[in-house]
Amino acid sequence: MAATTIQVSQEMKAALERLKLHPRETYEEVIERLLEDLRELSQETKREIERAVREIKAGKYRTHGQLKAEMGF
Repeated sequence: MAATTIQVSQEMKAALERLKLHPRETYEEVIERLLEDLRELSQETKREIERAVREIKAGKYRTHGQLKAEMGF
């Protein structure tokens, strides 16, 4: 593994520190976890959008008005 140094502001360092799951977690581990979460969220979001589009096209939805009527508003 090649090591490099990066510069971050004191505010960014404090934010990274707050994101640690345990005191011995490194900043690299924090950043790696955040990036992994973003990739997973992105893929999950894409799947959810695709599912929603299929449901809408299949007519599996209720309008705002229908929901209001069902809930008695």
